[in-house]
Amino acid sequence: MISLKLLREEPEKTKRLILRKEPNFDINKLIKLDKQVRNLRHQIEQLRQEKNELALKGAQNITAHIKEKSIEIGKQIKKYEKELEEIEKTFKQLYLSCPNIPQADVPVGAKDENKIVLIIGEQKNFDFEPQNHVDLNKKLDWFDFQAAAEMSGSNFVLYKNDAVKLFYALTHLMLKNNVKFGFKPILPPYLVTSEALVNSGNLPKFEGDFYKTQDDLCLIPTAEVSLTNLHKNQILNSIDLPLHYVSWTSCFRREAGGYGSSDRGLIRIHQFDKVEIYSICKPEESEKELEMMLECSQELLKELGLHYRVSLLAAQDCSFSASKTYDLEVWLPGQKEYYEISSCSNCTDFQARRAKIRYRETQDSKPELVHTLNSSSLALPRLIVAIMETYQQSNGTIDFPIILKDIMDKMW
Repeated sequence: MISLKLLREEPEKTKRLILRKEPNFDINKLIKLDKQVRNLRHQIEQLRQEKNELALKGAQNITAHIKEKSIEIGKQIKKYEKELEEIEKTFKQLYLSCPNIPQADVPVGAKDENKIVLIIGEQKNFDFEPQNHVDLNKKLDWFDFQAAAEMSGSNFVLYKNDAVKLFYALTHLMLKNNVKFGFKPILPPYLVTSEALVNSGNLPKFEGDFYKTQDDLCLIPTAEVSLTNLHKNQILNSIDLPLHYVSWTSCFRREAGGYGSSDRGLIRIHQFDKVEIYSICKPEESEKELEMMLECSQELLKELGLHYRVSLLAAQDCSFSASKTYDLEVWLPGQKEYYEISSCSNCTDFQARRAKIRYRETQDSKPELVHTLNSSSLALPRLIVAIMETYQQSNGTIDFPIILKDIMDKMW
């Protein structure tokens, strides 16, 4: 959630920044509802104070007038409380749907205004027409989409043969790299409460995008949700910050918007694995943390010899909870396109305010909100696609880079 203090003290500036990110968000209604809530609370408080004063007078000398006045005030209080309850409910829903405020250096506009800030390597030249991973799989037999569809429905995948070996080798490489950067391994539950999704900023904005169980628990769309809630309702010690976590989990997304022809195969599926890195830090440290996390994710792509670029996302392309996001986009020769393989975001105090994660500078100081950051490091299906399409040979086989060959030989 954004700061209400900021919204009240600088409404026009805050309004402009929010509309940079979500032009259709009704910020004027949010400001109006906030004023109504505060006014009603003030009126109720005044009436309660008046009722208490009448009670004191009545204790000394109760009269019919005092009694009648007290009853009338009680009715007014109940009326205003009911009105406040309804307005607060509307306000809270809209407040929780308000996006994070983009930072000053975030480009204005939609996806077309994303700014490429770094390009590493070059597009690989082939002396044959490179195939996409779906066509390569016809010979390799690494995936079985039909078998997965029979047991789970469309847009699921069953990995087999060398794909399974590659899957675990890449996971091993990513976890090892992230631990080297100081990230502590965490293996969280895959099922979370709706409150956990609210805390991370996924609800109410993305209602319907999750798989729910009959117990009203939800399958996580990303480990970011679990890691955001690791320290909810806690006051951390300043000396312990920053905190760094890495988590390898499966992720589950309904992707209600549907799939296009460019999303076939492993590009977009309902269940996929991802290694996520997460940081909790003091506000003044968050920009430095963002750059460190970006470097961590890039190192993996460099080690694998993959061509990629880094884009600073424009305000409207940033995720709901993020104030600033870099996307790592890997080149897929068979697709002849760049595809996002990692999103590295600074969420400032947006998630911390929802989850009530704070810290104290000293034992006697007032608790302050932390900043939270997250990054995919990396998404496994698209990384597998990048390996397949980049290292394919003319005969349809895959010549793995040495770093992967060594890991696969040791593991299997």
